[in-house]
Amino acid sequence: MLPLQKCLHETEELMKKAVDATSREFSEIRTGRANPKLVEGIKVECYGATMSMLQVASVSIPEPRLIAIHPWDPSNLASIERAIMKSELGITPTNDGKIIRISMPSLTKERCEELKKILHKIAEQGRVSIRTVRREGIDSLKKMEDAKELTEDARFKGQDETQKLTEKYTKKIEDLLKEKEKELSSI
Repeated sequence: MLPLQKCLHETEELMKKAVDATSREFSEIRTGRANPKLVEGIKVECYGATMSMLQVASVSIPEPRLIAIHPWDPSNLASIERAIMKSELGITPTNDGKIIRISMPSLTKERCEELKKILHKIAEQGRVSIRTVRREGIDSLKKMEDAKELTEDARFKGQDETQKLTEKYTKKIEDLLKEKEKELSSI
């Protein structure tokens, strides 16, 4: 792979990771709807180790405002319940001896506005990450030119391509933000 393509490829991969991280953070924002991603990342202490929720249970959404957690081993019910209580969800699960249910309360208007501010903050962090990657990519191109690995024209071409990537991935974050805001507004 040529140095220019390699640099652009690495820059694009880092920008994809920034968008993925933003998307992951958005999925952890609790709207009034049940979403399995809210609990999938919770760490559960069982069998003398720390495991993710998906390693000890299946998570389903039987109703729009209800998350059902079915442990693979019923002896882990208490551990799963404890992990949910310790998490930042701020929701008390109900345990019927076989499954754990988490009922999602509806959001107040004030809470929706708070969440929108948090979403904008997360989106801005994502955009900053992308701009940081752009700056690092352009710096790499300049170093490559100084080391005579690239011509000046190739560096300018690389900078243009890097800017296009920046715009592409910034738009993806904007689309994610609009989608999440729409989800919040539909409650």
